[in-house]
Amino acid sequence: MRTVYVNGEYLPESEAKVSIFDRAFLMADGVYEVTSVLGGKLIDFDGHAKRLARSLNELDMKAPCTEDELLAIHRELVARNEITDGLVYLQVTRGSAGDRDFAFPDPETTEPTLVLFTQNKPGLAESPAAKTGIKVISLEDIRWGRRDIKTVQLLYPSMAKMAAKKAGCDDAWFVEDGKVTEGSSNNAYIVKGGKIITRELSHDILHGITRAAVLRFAKEAQMVVEERSFTVEEAQQADEAFVTSASSFVMPVVELDGAKIGAGTPGPVAARLREIYLEESMKMAV
Repeated sequence: MRTVYVNGEYLPESEAKVSIFDRAFLMADGVYEVTSVLGGKLIDFDGHAKRLARSLNELDMKAPCTEDELLAIHRELVARNEITDGLVYLQVTRGSAGDRDFAFPDPETTEPTLVLFTQNKPGLAESPAAKTGIKVISLEDIRWGRRDIKTVQLLYPSMAKMAAKKAGCDDAWFVEDGKVTEGSSNNAYIVKGGKIITRELSHDILHGITRAAVLRFAKEAQMVVEERSFTVEEAQQADEAFVTSASSFVMPVVELDGAKIGAGTPGPVAARLREIYLEESMKMAV
Protein backbone atom coordinates (compact mmCIF):
# COMPACT_ATOMS: atom_id res chain seq x y z
CA MET A 1 0.00 0.00 0.00
CA ARG A 2 1.33 3.40 -0.97
CA THR A 3 2.11 6.22 1.41
CA VAL A 4 0.53 9.44 0.19
CA TYR A 5 0.68 13.04 1.37
CA VAL A 6 -2.42 15.04 2.32
CA ASN A 7 -2.21 18.48 3.92
CA GLY A 8 0.87 17.93 6.04
CA GLU A 9 0.42 14.22 6.77
CA TYR A 10 1.97 11.08 5.32
CA LEU A 11 -0.79 8.46 5.28
CA PRO A 12 -1.58 5.01 3.90
CA GLU A 13 -3.57 5.61 0.71
CA SER A 14 -6.60 3.86 2.25
CA GLU A 15 -6.75 6.53 4.97
CA ALA A 16 -6.37 9.59 2.73
CA LYS A 17 -9.43 11.85 2.71
CA VAL A 18 -10.40 15.20 1.19
CA SER A 19 -13.64 17.07 1.86
CA ILE A 20 -16.56 16.57 -0.53
CA PHE A 21 -16.73 20.38 -0.54
CA ASP A 22 -13.20 20.72 -1.89
CA ARG A 23 -13.36 23.03 -4.90
CA ALA A 24 -11.37 20.68 -7.11
CA PHE A 25 -14.17 18.12 -6.67
CA LEU A 26 -16.97 20.64 -7.19
CA MET A 27 -15.44 23.17 -9.62
CA ALA A 28 -12.23 21.64 -11.04
CA ASP A 29 -10.65 24.51 -9.13
CA GLY A 30 -7.15 23.11 -8.85
CA VAL A 31 -3.82 22.75 -10.59
CA TYR A 32 -1.36 19.90 -10.81
CA GLU A 33 2.12 18.79 -11.82
CA VAL A 34 3.64 15.40 -12.61
CA THR A 35 7.36 14.91 -12.04
CA SER A 36 9.17 11.86 -13.37
CA VAL A 37 11.52 9.81 -11.22
CA LEU A 38 14.45 7.98 -12.83
CA GLY A 39 17.02 6.13 -10.77
CA GLY A 40 15.35 7.41 -7.62
CA LYS A 41 15.88 11.05 -8.64
CA LEU A 42 13.45 13.77 -9.68
CA ILE A 43 13.63 14.96 -13.29
CA ASP A 44 13.18 18.70 -14.04
CA PHE A 45 11.82 19.38 -10.54
CA ASP A 46 12.78 23.06 -10.64
CA GLY A 47 10.83 23.59 -13.86
CA HIS A 48 7.74 21.89 -12.48
CA ALA A 49 7.91 23.92 -9.26
CA LYS A 50 8.17 27.18 -11.20
CA ARG A 51 5.27 26.27 -13.49
CA LEU A 52 3.19 25.35 -10.44
CA ALA A 53 3.89 28.79 -8.98
CA ARG A 54 2.83 30.39 -12.27
CA SER A 55 -0.41 28.37 -12.42
CA LEU A 56 -1.26 29.35 -8.84
CA ASN A 57 -0.54 32.99 -9.59
CA GLU A 58 -2.67 33.00 -12.76
CA LEU A 59 -5.62 31.61 -10.79
CA ASP A 60 -5.02 33.87 -7.77
CA MET A 61 -4.57 30.76 -5.64
CA LYS A 62 -2.57 30.65 -2.43
CA ALA A 63 0.62 28.55 -2.44
CA PRO A 64 0.40 25.76 0.15
CA CYS A 65 4.13 25.76 0.97
CA THR A 66 7.56 26.80 -0.27
CA GLU A 67 9.47 25.20 -3.15
CA ASP A 68 11.99 23.75 -0.69
CA GLU A 69 9.17 22.16 1.31
CA LEU A 70 7.70 20.71 -1.88
CA LEU A 71 11.04 19.19 -2.80
CA ALA A 72 11.34 17.62 0.66
CA ILE A 73 7.84 16.09 0.34
CA HIS A 74 8.67 14.68 -3.10
CA ARG A 75 11.88 13.12 -1.83
CA GLU A 76 10.17 11.67 1.24
CA LEU A 77 7.44 10.05 -0.85
CA VAL A 78 9.99 8.61 -3.29
CA ALA A 79 11.91 7.15 -0.35
CA ARG A 80 8.90 5.83 1.57
CA ASN A 81 7.44 4.16 -1.52
CA GLU A 82 10.82 2.90 -2.73
CA ILE A 83 10.36 4.43 -6.19
CA THR A 84 13.26 3.84 -8.57
CA ASP A 85 11.41 4.74 -11.78
CA GLY A 86 8.00 6.34 -11.69
CA LEU A 87 6.01 9.52 -11.20
CA VAL A 88 5.10 11.92 -8.42
CA TYR A 89 1.67 13.52 -8.87
CA LEU A 90 1.04 16.82 -7.06
CA GLN A 91 -2.27 18.66 -6.83
CA VAL A 92 -3.13 21.99 -5.23
CA THR A 93 -6.73 23.13 -4.90
CA ARG A 94 -8.35 26.23 -3.51
CA GLY A 95 -9.52 24.12 -0.60
CA SER A 96 -12.90 23.81 1.08
CA ALA A 97 -14.94 26.54 2.72
CA GLY A 98 -17.42 23.94 3.98
CA ASP A 99 -20.08 24.47 1.32
CA ARG A 100 -20.52 25.02 -2.42
CA ASP A 101 -20.33 28.53 -3.87
CA PHE A 102 -19.16 29.94 -7.19
CA ALA A 103 -17.34 32.77 -5.40
CA PHE A 104 -13.81 31.99 -4.23
CA PRO A 105 -13.48 31.43 -0.48
CA ASP A 106 -11.38 33.90 1.48
CA PRO A 107 -7.74 32.70 1.26
CA GLU A 108 -7.14 34.15 4.73
CA THR A 109 -9.60 31.70 6.27
CA THR A 110 -9.53 28.79 3.77
CA GLU A 111 -6.28 26.91 3.34
CA PRO A 112 -5.47 25.28 -0.01
CA THR A 113 -5.50 21.50 -0.26
CA LEU A 114 -2.17 19.86 -1.09
CA VAL A 115 -2.10 16.22 -2.20
CA LEU A 116 0.80 14.15 -3.55
CA PHE A 117 1.15 10.49 -4.44
CA THR A 118 3.59 8.30 -6.34
CA GLN A 119 3.14 5.87 -9.21
CA ASN A 120 5.64 3.07 -9.63
CA LYS A 121 6.67 2.68 -13.30
CA PRO A 122 9.62 0.28 -13.62
CA GLY A 123 11.59 0.89 -16.80
CA LEU A 124 9.85 4.22 -17.43
CA ALA A 125 12.58 5.40 -19.80
CA GLU A 126 12.59 2.10 -21.71
CA SER A 127 9.11 2.33 -23.19
CA PRO A 128 8.68 -0.04 -26.17
CA ALA A 129 6.63 2.67 -27.90
CA ALA A 130 9.78 4.77 -28.25
CA LYS A 131 11.10 2.10 -30.62
CA THR A 132 7.94 1.74 -32.69
CA GLY A 133 6.35 5.18 -32.42
CA ILE A 134 2.71 6.02 -31.72
CA LYS A 135 -0.31 6.68 -33.93
CA VAL A 136 -2.49 9.76 -33.39
CA ILE A 137 -5.78 11.17 -34.64
CA SER A 138 -6.77 14.82 -34.93
CA LEU A 139 -9.73 16.33 -33.07
CA GLU A 140 -11.21 19.81 -32.84
CA ASP A 141 -9.76 21.71 -29.90
CA ILE A 142 -12.77 22.80 -27.84
CA ARG A 143 -11.00 23.31 -24.50
CA TRP A 144 -11.13 26.59 -22.58
CA GLY A 145 -8.82 29.39 -23.66
CA ARG A 146 -6.22 29.21 -20.87
CA ARG A 147 -4.45 25.97 -21.74
CA ASP A 148 -1.21 27.45 -20.44
CA ILE A 149 -2.50 26.92 -16.89
CA LYS A 150 -2.10 23.29 -15.83
CA THR A 151 -5.53 22.81 -14.29
CA VAL A 152 -7.28 19.59 -13.33
CA GLN A 153 -9.94 20.24 -16.01
CA LEU A 154 -9.01 17.14 -18.00
CA LEU A 155 -12.37 15.79 -19.18
CA TYR A 156 -11.91 16.65 -22.86
CA PRO A 157 -8.31 15.35 -23.01
CA SER A 158 -9.61 12.13 -21.43
CA MET A 159 -12.38 11.93 -24.04
CA ALA A 160 -9.77 12.54 -26.75
CA LYS A 161 -7.61 9.67 -25.54
CA MET A 162 -10.65 7.41 -25.52
CA ALA A 163 -11.57 8.51 -29.06
CA ALA A 164 -8.04 7.66 -30.16
CA LYS A 165 -8.27 4.26 -28.47
CA LYS A 166 -11.60 3.58 -30.20
CA ALA A 167 -9.94 4.42 -33.54
CA GLY A 168 -7.15 1.93 -32.84
CA CYS A 169 -4.62 4.68 -32.14
CA ASP A 170 -2.60 5.85 -29.16
CA ASP A 171 -3.37 9.54 -28.73
CA ALA A 172 -4.92 12.66 -30.24
CA TRP A 173 -3.66 16.00 -31.50
CA PHE A 174 -5.96 18.99 -31.06
CA VAL A 175 -6.64 21.29 -34.00
CA GLU A 176 -7.91 24.88 -33.87
CA ASP A 177 -8.44 27.16 -36.89
CA GLY A 178 -6.80 24.52 -39.05
CA LYS A 179 -3.60 24.40 -37.01
CA VAL A 180 -2.38 21.82 -34.50
CA THR A 181 -2.25 23.21 -30.97
CA GLU A 182 -0.87 20.25 -28.98
CA GLY A 183 -1.49 16.67 -27.99
CA SER A 184 -4.03 15.59 -25.39
CA SER A 185 -1.32 15.53 -22.70
CA ASN A 186 1.82 16.59 -24.54
CA ASN A 187 3.38 19.14 -26.89
CA ALA A 188 3.47 18.33 -30.61
CA TYR A 189 6.32 18.67 -33.13
CA ILE A 190 7.14 17.91 -36.74
CA VAL A 191 10.49 17.72 -38.50
CA LYS A 192 10.80 18.95 -42.09
CA GLY A 193 13.95 19.65 -44.06
CA GLY A 194 16.05 19.33 -40.93
CA LYS A 195 13.93 21.88 -38.99
CA ILE A 196 12.14 21.06 -35.74
CA ILE A 197 8.78 22.87 -35.88
CA THR A 198 6.48 23.34 -32.88
CA ARG A 199 3.78 25.83 -31.97
CA GLU A 200 4.97 28.99 -30.23
CA LEU A 201 4.12 29.62 -26.57
CA SER A 202 0.83 31.41 -25.86
CA HIS A 203 -2.40 30.84 -23.93
CA ASP A 204 -3.23 28.19 -26.56
CA ILE A 205 -0.84 25.50 -25.30
CA LEU A 206 0.72 24.26 -22.10
CA HIS A 207 4.20 25.63 -21.52
CA GLY A 208 5.73 22.17 -21.28
CA ILE A 209 8.69 21.70 -18.96
CA THR A 210 9.98 18.87 -21.13
CA ARG A 211 9.33 21.07 -24.19
CA ALA A 212 11.57 23.81 -22.81
CA ALA A 213 14.37 21.37 -22.00
CA VAL A 214 14.17 19.54 -25.33
CA LEU A 215 14.25 22.76 -27.35
CA ARG A 216 17.21 23.99 -25.33
CA PHE A 217 19.10 20.75 -25.88
CA ALA A 218 18.19 20.81 -29.59
CA LYS A 219 19.67 24.28 -30.02
CA GLU A 220 22.78 23.30 -28.08
CA ALA A 221 23.15 20.37 -30.51
CA GLN A 222 23.03 22.85 -33.42
CA MET A 223 19.59 21.70 -34.53
CA VAL A 224 17.32 24.31 -36.15
CA VAL A 225 14.14 25.09 -34.20
CA GLU A 226 11.22 27.03 -35.66
CA GLU A 227 8.40 27.99 -33.29
CA ARG A 228 5.24 28.34 -35.37
CA SER A 229 1.95 26.55 -35.89
CA PHE A 230 1.48 23.86 -38.53
CA THR A 231 -1.47 22.10 -40.17
CA VAL A 232 -2.50 18.46 -40.09
CA GLU A 233 -1.63 18.22 -43.80
CA GLU A 234 1.82 19.68 -43.17
CA ALA A 235 2.35 17.15 -40.38
CA GLN A 236 1.30 14.27 -42.64
CA GLN A 237 3.88 15.39 -45.22
CA ALA A 238 6.66 15.90 -42.64
CA ASP A 239 9.83 13.82 -42.46
CA GLU A 240 9.02 12.81 -38.89
CA ALA A 241 7.01 13.89 -35.86
CA PHE A 242 7.09 13.49 -32.10
CA VAL A 243 5.59 14.63 -28.81
CA THR A 244 7.16 15.54 -25.48
CA SER A 245 5.87 15.26 -21.93
CA ALA A 246 7.16 14.62 -18.42
CA SER A 247 6.16 10.96 -18.50
CA SER A 248 6.90 10.03 -22.14
CA PHE A 249 9.98 12.27 -22.56
CA VAL A 250 10.40 12.36 -26.38
CA MET A 251 7.98 9.99 -28.14
CA PRO A 252 7.99 9.50 -31.94
CA VAL A 253 4.71 9.84 -33.85
CA VAL A 254 4.54 7.66 -36.97
CA GLU A 255 0.95 8.11 -38.16
CA LEU A 256 -1.63 10.91 -38.15
CA ASP A 257 -5.25 10.28 -39.20
CA GLY A 258 -4.24 7.10 -40.96
CA ALA A 259 -1.43 8.69 -43.00
CA LYS A 260 2.12 7.55 -42.39
CA ILE A 261 4.56 10.28 -41.38
CA GLY A 262 7.85 9.92 -43.20
CA ALA A 263 8.70 6.24 -43.50
CA GLY A 264 6.12 5.34 -40.87
CA THR A 265 8.87 4.56 -38.37
CA PRO A 266 10.60 6.66 -35.68
CA GLY A 267 12.95 9.20 -37.25
CA PRO A 268 16.55 10.05 -36.32
CA VAL A 269 15.81 13.50 -34.88
CA ALA A 270 13.29 12.21 -32.34
CA ALA A 271 15.57 9.32 -31.43
CA ARG A 272 18.54 11.63 -30.90
CA LEU A 273 16.54 14.15 -28.89
CA ARG A 274 15.21 11.40 -26.62
CA GLU A 275 18.74 10.18 -26.05
CA ILE A 276 20.05 13.68 -25.30
CA TYR A 277 17.12 14.56 -23.05
CA LEU A 278 17.43 11.46 -20.88
CA GLU A 279 21.20 11.77 -20.63
CA GLU A 280 21.25 15.48 -19.77
CA SER A 281 18.21 15.37 -17.47
CA MET A 282 19.77 12.61 -15.40
CA LYS A 283 22.83 14.79 -14.88
CA MET A 284 20.62 17.53 -13.39
CA ALA A 285 18.20 15.26 -11.49
CA VAL A 286 17.78 15.91 -7.76
